[in-house]
Amino acid sequence: MIKPKRYLAIAFCLSVLCFGIVQDASAIDVNASYDLSTLPDMSDFDPNLPLKPDGDTIKIAIISSFTGPGAVTGEAFYLYTSWAAHDINKRGGILVDGKKKKIELIKADNQSRPDVTKKITERMILKEKVDILWGTQMSHLTQIVSQLATRYKKIHVNATSVSDSLMEGKNYSKYSFMTSYSTQQIGRAAAYYYGQIRKKETKFYILCQDYVFGRSIADAFKEGLKEYYPEAELVGEDYHQVFLTDFAPYLTKVKASGAEVIFTGDWMPDAFNLLKQSRQMGIMLPFANIFINDPISLEELGIENGEGLVLISPAGTGNPIFKNQGFINYYKAWNNQWKTKFTPPYNTIRYSHIFGNPAMYAYSIYWTASVIERAKTLDPEKIISVWEGDSYQYPNGKTVSMRACDHKAVTDLHAIEFVKPEDQKQCFNIPPYYIYNTSAAGGPVFEIPSEKILPKADPQLCK
Repeated sequence: MIKPKRYLAIAFCLSVLCFGIVQDASAIDVNASYDLSTLPDMSDFDPNLPLKPDGDTIKIAIISSFTGPGAVTGEAFYLYTSWAAHDINKRGGILVDGKKKKIELIKADNQSRPDVTKKITERMILKEKVDILWGTQMSHLTQIVSQLATRYKKIHVNATSVSDSLMEGKNYSKYSFMTSYSTQQIGRAAAYYYGQIRKKETKFYILCQDYVFGRSIADAFKEGLKEYYPEAELVGEDYHQVFLTDFAPYLTKVKASGAEVIFTGDWMPDAFNLLKQSRQMGIMLPFANIFINDPISLEELGIENGEGLVLISPAGTGNPIFKNQGFINYYKAWNNQWKTKFTPPYNTIRYSHIFGNPAMYAYSIYWTASVIERAKTLDPEKIISVWEGDSYQYPNGKTVSMRACDHKAVTDLHAIEFVKPEDQKQCFNIPPYYIYNTSAAGGPVFEIPSEKILPKADPQLCK
């Protein structure tokens, strides 16, 4: 599965809705990469009927909400991680402790509740004897998983929660690795895009959810404006309760402010409701965001209401998506299964593509497996020694590094402008030459270099 490299590799730029392969000026040494040269037959992949591997396995607990109002989160997490596990298993698994072992994923339903998260994580460790903890959604729940990882000395892969504070101060755990981007990177990347690349709009309004994540991503955007766009003006700043249904009071203020761009970190359903109500009120301003990219929601609104959205993505590689036959084969293997085998809830357009932010969940499994294989053991201390300072190249060509001092991922981010279907061919360069024909989606893609938006570093850890 792993294809080691010891030369100065081509780094790649991937995008939340555009992932291709293009040389990056800041190329770095890549320790290992996903091997696109040999793709196994994936025609028996079915997320609703996963194949349980035989024998001694590497057990990974996928901790998320699989029931209740947040079940769609676990639904997506499991789909993409199980694809990666199936791929690895079809290749024969990975060599660990002198023998080949396959990957076994175990669903751990935390119901989006702190008490259940603690209980189910301990059950995974003590009863299911898992080797790796993966997840979860929401920072306060992820912190619980990280704390238990420390207590029981289990590797924890955080591919989902983006708060910088999770890897700082007393929250830091040497057993946890953040493979996602962080709030500091997101906010500063948005400011860099508007101030150093686009250089048009100057008046911004911040509207975020009123809790730690919403305020921290807003603070990062404000810091970024001071750093990269000092002439910009913040014409308003508001925070709303989570799961709000009426945004009219806030949007009325936005309309009166003279804002040219709304910056938000809102996630669904708030993100969609905010966009929908803004359009209903005649506010056609672009949203700089990280979560307003659900094709089902955007289809409901209509193409014109999604045009001009700007998505900050950790998954970008620049245009076009497909620059070699290997990644075309990888994509088609997924898309063919979606067309012919996926059953509810996975047969909607939401899951038609294996690129963008959701694909990063699959890629985190590849990276984890690569590290274990190179460590040649499940000993957490040896895994840590390999992962610290490691760099890995994902299937789409995206290169990411793990900062040794605080276990935060370092990579380029991308700003993606949403356009109508006929303009998406600059991104999606194989038939049908659009990502979605019923909604706006990725078109132009702009790179924000990693060195301009390095993750926030705790001075006590990164001296």
